[in-house]
Amino acid sequence: MSQVRMDRICIIMTSAIGDAVHVLPLVNALKRHQPSSHITWVLQPGPASLVRGHPAVDDVILFRRRDGWRAFVALRRAFAERQPFDAVLDLQVSFKAGIMTALAPAPVKLGFDRRRARDLTWLFTNRRLPPQPQRHIQDQFLEFLDELGVPAEPLEWQLGPWPGEPPSELMAGIDRPIASLVIATSNPEKDWVPERWAEVVDHLYEHCGLQPVLAGGRSDRELETEAAICQRARSPVVSTLGCPLRELVAILHASTLVISLDTGPMHMAVALGRPVIALIGYSDPRRIGPYRASTDLIIDAFGTSDTPITQAHRRGRMQTIAAADVIAKIARRRGE
Repeated sequence: MSQVRMDRICIIMTSAIGDAVHVLPLVNALKRHQPSSHITWVLQPGPASLVRGHPAVDDVILFRRRDGWRAFVALRRAFAERQPFDAVLDLQVSFKAGIMTALAPAPVKLGFDRRRARDLTWLFTNRRLPPQPQRHIQDQFLEFLDELGVPAEPLEWQLGPWPGEPPSELMAGIDRPIASLVIATSNPEKDWVPERWAEVVDHLYEHCGLQPVLAGGRSDRELETEAAICQRARSPVVSTLGCPLRELVAILHASTLVISLDTGPMHMAVALGRPVIALIGYSDPRRIGPYRASTDLIIDAFGTSDTPITQAHRRGRMQTIAAADVIAKIARRRGE
C-alpha cells in the first residue's frame, strides 16, 4: 500500500463493547507511531462511555442507531463540522458502517477484503486489506496497522483505571478479595445455567475466601439469573449489575479473578490484565476468546479439536459445561 498520510484518522466501529476493546491497541499504536495524529472514533453511546477520555482518542462522534435515518443525517452534519480526514478505517462489516464510511470525507477509505467484508461493505472502501483466513478478531483489527506500516507491538489497551477515576463505591465494605462473575450475554445461546453459577459462588466464598461479585448489565435475563443465583447460593453475593462501564473497569481491575461468558467484560478483563476463566460454547474461542491470555483457563465447549475455524457456532453447547469444570479451572489458577 502506498504511503498514507495519517494526520487525521477516523475509526468506524460503532457497536459491541468487546469490539471497542479490540480497537484500543490499534488507536494506541497509531498515536504511538505519530503522536501528533488526531484520531476520531464513531461510536454508539454505550461503548462511547467506555472509551471517552482515553488518552489516544481525541474525538468521539456519537452515532445513535435508534434514531434511524436521522442518525445518518446527524453523522453527516458532524463530519461537516470537522476538517476532512486523511484516512477512514472501516473495521465494522455491516451495511450501516459502509454508509458511515461513504459519508466520511477522506481520500483513503480502508476496509476488509471482499470475502470478509460482509453486507457489501467493500463497496464503500477504495483500499482493502489483503485476503486472510479467519482468525482472532483482535488479529483482524491489527491487520489495519500492517497495511499502514505501523508497528502493533507492544500491544497496549490503556483501558484504565485512569488518573482521577475513583474506586467503585459498590466495593465499599467488602473485606475479602473479590471474584467477578459475568453472568449473562446479549445472546441466550451464550449463557450458562443459573444453578451452576450458584455452585461456583459457594465454592469461591467457602473454599477460596473470595467475595463473588456479579457483573454485567440489567437486561431481564441478567436480572432473572441474578435472582436465581441469590436464591440458590448459601453464600452472600454482591451485585453490581447495571453499573456504568467506567465503574465496571474499576471493579474488574480490583478483581483477583474474573469468570466470564463470551461477552464484552471478558475482553475488558483481558485488557486490564486480570486472570479470566472463560466459558465458551456457542462461538469458536480461537476467534473470540481471551486474546493471548488465560488460554489455559478457557473452558472450551465449542469443540475446536475437530471443527474448522470458519464454523460460526454450535447451539446448546453451553449447557454441557458443569460447575465442576469451572471449579477445576479455579483450582488450576490457585495452583491446587
